[in-house]
Amino acid sequence: MNISILGCGRWASFHAWYAHHIGHNVTVWGRKNSANLQTLMATHKNEYLTLPEDIHFTDDLATALHFADTVIISISSQQLRDLAQQINKTGIYQNKTFVLCMKGIEISTGKRLSEVLAEELTGSFDIGVWVGPGHVQDFLQGIPNCMVVSALNNSVSKKIIDIFSSDLIRFYYSRDLIGTEIGAAAKNVVGIAAGMLDGMHYTSLKGALMARGTYELSNLIKALGGNGMTVYGLSHLGDYEATLFSPYSNNRRFGEDFVQHKPFHKLAEGVFTMQALLRLAEKYRVELPICATINEIVINHKEPKQELLNLFMRPLKAE
Repeated sequence: MNISILGCGRWASFHAWYAHHIGHNVTVWGRKNSANLQTLMATHKNEYLTLPEDIHFTDDLATALHFADTVIISISSQQLRDLAQQINKTGIYQNKTFVLCMKGIEISTGKRLSEVLAEELTGSFDIGVWVGPGHVQDFLQGIPNCMVVSALNNSVSKKIIDIFSSDLIRFYYSRDLIGTEIGAAAKNVVGIAAGMLDGMHYTSLKGALMARGTYELSNLIKALGGNGMTVYGLSHLGDYEATLFSPYSNNRRFGEDFVQHKPFHKLAEGVFTMQALLRLAEKYRVELPICATINEIVINHKEPKQELLNLFMRPLKAE
């Protein structure tokens, strides 16, 4: 099939490599003047991988959309609405399948990414979400993992899985799009908290963090109309190893570097997600103590050690 990847960062370049690896034709789109795109066009390489010579690159969105049967989007979550508006202006998206390989919640509205895309496009098209554990570095070494696809319609999920299944990635499908998207986005916030614990040498508290993180997110998902048990699947709890423990995790590294007063120059989506989740928590009257604590530390510049100890040493209550 013809697959277009919209985006040219770490995960976008991996999805280009992977789609080609399993036999599809691939075009990669990036914004004009994108440093990542210019590097890939010049060398077919970035710091993570080398892309085959027959993968095509373009900064023309219409060209990428014309080419594609299936469109993978992998960009910063807060840029999705702008890109969706650009896609809408082209008019070149009818009867295509869009796969959101990204995790986040729009800060300004608190909306899930599938909602953002659906709001900006009209007509006939499908939207699916592809999330779950895995690191580019591991996949490139041939280390397999399990991931999850979710959509409003199970037939869309199964169509996406049929296109992208291989021995490297074993897919499951989820019937709960709300829980899948919220869980996938929220695990990045928990990843920041885990990194802060690592940076303060309180790594043993990660067990409590994992237990409480899944619990508080399940309450939010239920309030939003999803299935509270979804957080215990691949989109959230299943991704904890890759996000809370791995040296490759940007969110964990951000948290660790933050409390150690080191500069961090890569994207940590959990910072944006934390703010969006707190808006949802206020709207739906749900407590999110972990998100609130990380917000106090990162946004309000409270002292990390005291805030985290306050989080875990809260007044006596039943589990």
